[in-house]
Amino acid sequence: MGLIETSRSQAKMPHPADPLTLSEIVENGLCIGCGLCRSIAGPGDVDMVMTPEGRERPLALRALDKPTLAKINAVCPGTRIAGPPQMNEAALADTVWGPVERLVLGRAGDPTVRFVGSGGGTLTALGQFLLNSGRVKFVLHVAASRAMPMRTERRLSFDAAFVLEGAGSRYGPAATLVDFNDILHRGEPFALIAKPCDITAVRNLARLDPRVDEHMRYALAFVCGGASDLTKSEQVLQRFGLREDELALFRYRGHGNPGLNRIETRDGRAFEISYRQLWEDEDKWMIQPRCKICPDAIGQVADIAVSDAWLNGGPALEDEPLNGIIVRTKRGQELFDAAVEAGVLGIKRESGIAEISELQSHQVRKRRAIWARLKGMAIAGKPVPFISDLALRECAVQNSLAENLAEGRGARDRARRGRLGEPPAMPRGTVLRDP
Repeated sequence: MGLIETSRSQAKMPHPADPLTLSEIVENGLCIGCGLCRSIAGPGDVDMVMTPEGRERPLALRALDKPTLAKINAVCPGTRIAGPPQMNEAALADTVWGPVERLVLGRAGDPTVRFVGSGGGTLTALGQFLLNSGRVKFVLHVAASRAMPMRTERRLSFDAAFVLEGAGSRYGPAATLVDFNDILHRGEPFALIAKPCDITAVRNLARLDPRVDEHMRYALAFVCGGASDLTKSEQVLQRFGLREDELALFRYRGHGNPGLNRIETRDGRAFEISYRQLWEDEDKWMIQPRCKICPDAIGQVADIAVSDAWLNGGPALEDEPLNGIIVRTKRGQELFDAAVEAGVLGIKRESGIAEISELQSHQVRKRRAIWARLKGMAIAGKPVPFISDLALRECAVQNSLAENLAEGRGARDRARRGRLGEPPAMPRGTVLRDP
């Protein structure tokens, strides 16, 4: 599978003669662990396991037939990444930032939601509004596991209180779509709040399954800095000499902007470190390989995408509760306007491409780098995603030739050394024996 980027008129669903197997997707660093492949193949055929590296990955329990693998390849956000179909219809179409109907700095109207949620609580407030207004029956999102609070699980929330319970960023692995077929089978209107790659997967599925567009009324994304391995969180526990089975709470952030990384144990002890302490050493972020080649961490295929609003991508200490709110579709515009009119969201002021590029400068650099990185991987003989309508070449043109060559050669060399891939998926604790 080579690097392909097409326009909307050229884009068609790829049907490779030999679709990648699940193990090939994983071992080539293309998997983000969304779980949609398990939903397609079925829980009896695919299991999601926590690997020794701290990633949720699919493990085929039997050899999957070619039609099943072809469908998985067509929807997997590691093999197929399509941009937004509404680019030519948007009020503004920016090369880096994609379609924009409106761009503001804003926050949740409810002070409790602002405090508990990450940044300004915008996504939590929108999820609550969708339920309270009767626009959807439930919201599919992720939240801390009640049994293992350092881990993240998919959640269906049917009322505003449960949405608030799930507020706050989750930086570890999360299989948001692990039972998505069952969710569609409910036949009820719902909203999805998720990572951009999760929404990409669902948009891919919509081309094959009409139930997606029928029942998923809204897709809301956060602008994503990458999903870290669970081992990143385990390092925090090691700092305090704690075991995971001792935990009653593991909150990455929230209760402020950004708020503290707070840990509570079942026996009543509490530990805290700042957001900056958690992420101070970039070499130890442990971001998953798929994130390093993500062409759409900014949620171009969402109805609304929400970002932090920190200068140069990092908080000073505790900042004013605030989000960048990028309204991307007409449907998102109607929802945003209704939420503002109801007082659910408040607007501080209008923003624009120049400001969001400054607030999220790392996203601009990444968008400009991805085309060359993928070229480098392809030159190294590695499979890369089929990509359409994400203006990667146009973004790369904003770099100098030297910058693109450096990105391409770096990715080529890392790919050849196996640094952009992963070990085979296996559950933690598995002991390998010689045959």
